[in-house]
Amino acid sequence: MSSIQELAGGLWLGEFSGLITGKARAFSASFVQKVSESMSTATCGGEDDELETCRDEKAAFILKMLAIAAILIFGVCGVATPLVGKKRRFLRTDSNLFVVAKAFAAGVILATGFVHMLPDATSTLTDPCLPKYPWSKFPFSGFFAMIAALVTLLVDFVATQYYERKQEKQSQPVHVDYVNIATGPEIVSAEVNESSGKLFGEEAGGGMHIVGMHAHAAHHSHNHSHGQGACEGHSQDRPDSLSHSHSHSHSHGFGSGDEENNIRHVVVSQVLELGIVSHSIIIGLSLGVSQSPCTIKPLIGALSFHQFFEGFALGGCISQAQFSTFHSTMMACFFAITTPVGIAAGTGLASFYNPNSPRAMVVEGIFDSVSAGILVYMSLVDLIAADFLSKRMSCNVRLQVASYVALFLGAGLMSSLALWA
Repeated sequence: MSSIQELAGGLWLGEFSGLITGKARAFSASFVQKVSESMSTATCGGEDDELETCRDEKAAFILKMLAIAAILIFGVCGVATPLVGKKRRFLRTDSNLFVVAKAFAAGVILATGFVHMLPDATSTLTDPCLPKYPWSKFPFSGFFAMIAALVTLLVDFVATQYYERKQEKQSQPVHVDYVNIATGPEIVSAEVNESSGKLFGEEAGGGMHIVGMHAHAAHHSHNHSHGQGACEGHSQDRPDSLSHSHSHSHSHGFGSGDEENNIRHVVVSQVLELGIVSHSIIIGLSLGVSQSPCTIKPLIGALSFHQFFEGFALGGCISQAQFSTFHSTMMACFFAITTPVGIAAGTGLASFYNPNSPRAMVVEGIFDSVSAGILVYMSLVDLIAADFLSKRMSCNVRLQVASYVALFLGAGLMSSLALWA
């Protein structure tokens, strides 16, 4: 009896194993087939009647040359304004006007990601020309945007850690005597910045925050200078603590605020340029391969507006990062020429590149999704949150109101351009 049961069990396991193997093979064959269909270069469906009627290669070429010139000029003006204007009082990076203008630019970038890039990616990746499985069965556009945002966060974190450690290696420990004014001499360890000759934590007014002991000596004053717009009395101590000693304990991170901010600006400017360049290439190629003046005309104005304020935001970050003149110029030029180069490349590929093929749609949809994720992360985290949650903003009501109005205005205007482009 047991042998019969063992034989039946063996037969059942064999059938089950064969069934699983067969399904796996069928799934694998179906998946390969769907992927090959997605990578097809054949034209999918017919041309839109309106676009076919409006097709004019000669007129389209002239408009493309006009688009290259206009976008290049607006891009250069946008990215150069903060870099050149930092020597002018009203456009310096610490001026209120610059903060408001940067908020407007952040709104433009946020709307670009949410209203332009992400919907376009969704529309492209769910196009009926693509195989229904897997493209219509899963929200790939949102998934790729989420992954891009998380990867950007990781890059942001790793780059910040790298620059902080690099900064630490450039410092040497020294000993400082006589720190506590009331209780007498103490020996504590501090760090010296070789480039500036100041101790980490040393303020411009002579105040000193010493890492490790949290001791404080600020010329017998307990008011910390936090820059323009700081709230009055924010750093004052309680009266009872003043009656016993001039020193008090509070926590300070390693490194001065200026150096930490500079590291953040270096990282933000580089990651932001990466995100802008990635979607500028796709935008340029899409415009370049089009042979329809009806499509190109509205894009010229929309992209020029978009390019100017993206350039302004990037130029502001580059200016705040305090790069060398050569480094700043190279980053600005790289941004300014990316979209025009994309248009030129698309124009050259227009004769044999098929933008209506499944392969082109998949590639364009993925790039749009990734660009949307990067732009949304950078605008919310490194542009909007960095400024709107700062002490300077919270202590200046007029600056708050002006910045929020500029933010919503920039996002609204850029969103409204979706009606035409």
